[in-house]
Amino acid sequence: MNTVIGYARVSTREQDSAAQESELRAAGAVRVFVDQRESSRVTDRPQWVACLDHLRAGDTLVVRQLNRIAGSERMAIETINELAERGVDIKSLTEPDIDTTTPTGRALFRIAAVLAQLRVDTIRDSTRRGLADARARGRVGGRPSVMTPERTATAVRMRAQGQSIAYIARELGVGASSVSRALAKVHEPTTV
Repeated sequence: MNTVIGYARVSTREQDSAAQESELRAAGAVRVFVDQRESSRVTDRPQWVACLDHLRAGDTLVVRQLNRIAGSERMAIETINELAERGVDIKSLTEPDIDTTTPTGRALFRIAAVLAQLRVDTIRDSTRRGLADARARGRVGGRPSVMTPERTATAVRMRAQGQSIAYIARELGVGASSVSRALAKVHEPTTV
């Protein structure tokens, strides 16, 4: 049984979902799930979860735009793939390429998914190469430690006097884990 189910989402208090709901019903949706003031990057939106529970094999999920269900390209592709595995088609009203109810739409989606994955892999590979190059030149990324050489020397002195890590951290105005890491580095055996 092919039932058309709609999903709408508005992310701010000022937005009204009525226009989306009206478009979805005009596209044949017999039921529309609506999330109010929810981010598309959150996967456990109450009405989205209810919509996913409601969908059955053979159903079509219709949305105004793909960004209503997913906050990123990767999330959209994962969602569409998960729906396809369940036998659920998806159709976007404003993006004609996103329509898995047709052979052409399915093919275009697969091509888009491959290109998106290629882009992700290329970015990941470039990032790895860049980090390896930076390490080879002696550069280490990340946020600078709050434990300056002066703070570390003070922590070493206080620890030698028997003060607890928690006390030292409070006195220096830093976290206990920062003190622990700094002390561990000071006491690491040097290899020659």
